[in-house]
Amino acid sequence: MAMKTVALLHPGEMGAAIGACLCGRGLRVVWASAGRSTATRSRANAAGLEDLGALERALDVADIALSVCPPHGALELAREVAGHGFRGVYIDANAVSPATVRNVGRVVEAAEATFVDGGIIGPPPVPGVSSRIYLSGGRARDVAALFAGSNLEAIPLASAAGAASALKACYAAWTKGATALLAAIRALATHEGVEAALLEEWKRSQPELPKRSEVVTAQARKAWRWVGEMEEIAASFEAAGLPAGFHLAAADLYRRLEGFKDRTAAPALAEVTAAFARGAPRRKAASGAPRRSSAPRAQEDAPERFKFGTAAIKRDAAKRLRSLKRS
Repeated sequence: MAMKTVALLHPGEMGAAIGACLCGRGLRVVWASAGRSTATRSRANAAGLEDLGALERALDVADIALSVCPPHGALELAREVAGHGFRGVYIDANAVSPATVRNVGRVVEAAEATFVDGGIIGPPPVPGVSSRIYLSGGRARDVAALFAGSNLEAIPLASAAGAASALKACYAAWTKGATALLAAIRALATHEGVEAALLEEWKRSQPELPKRSEVVTAQARKAWRWVGEMEEIAASFEAAGLPAGFHLAAADLYRRLEGFKDRTAAPALAEVTAAFARGAPRRKAASGAPRRSSAPRAQEDAPERFKFGTAAIKRDAAKRLRSLKRS
């Protein structure tokens, strides 16, 4: 099957940049603006995407559907696409766990689509910036060929769907997990009045850490998008028999930065550490109470059509908590 038209689902900053890469390769890239924000419309127009208004119209002309959205919406978006009877190639390029992406694959394959798993590493691939998308699944090599010579290097893996998402989870477990940990350490040092001494020691023994511990300031405005990603990574660790707590804590820290969403300027480190300190403390389980699994469970029942943003993430977190309490 020739692949000439791509339906880009909900283009954010990353998705729009990927769409521009595909347009530059001569592909027709369409999207659906119904219900989308002015900012999204502006990004899509700047990337050269063709607006077909409704999702159903975009899918009707597409050979490929490319999903690039926040992790909490990945499965429901796949259900929505499957509900329209899409039978082309469905690429999930979201930061989700291998288990979640396999659920996505089952959903779209049940509607007779072909599934390819994608994991993006690096910033949006704009001119002068090169990033990578790892691909796994049956048509990974065919999809990779579409990006040849673009700002997004596509690397097919000789593995089944789930491998690309696993690689992405392992990579982000360190990069975004370490960013949260170092920022939390700075918050603790500030609280205890030893920040200056800690920085001096770091300069002597870990000279890269003072600067590395302030990376969170540049990322704070988009930290709300990483809450779901950290929870997906936590689920990946637990599925492998490893502790989930590292990245559940990172999710909690990033959730406390949601107030910086859409700010025009990066906050100072002092603002970030203050936001950490304002977060609600976790309640301890009563003595003798049975311990619950801390990793989020996949939602098997179809929820309402998802929405993006911090309010949606809060609702999703509440659903996860209710599910854990019932277990």
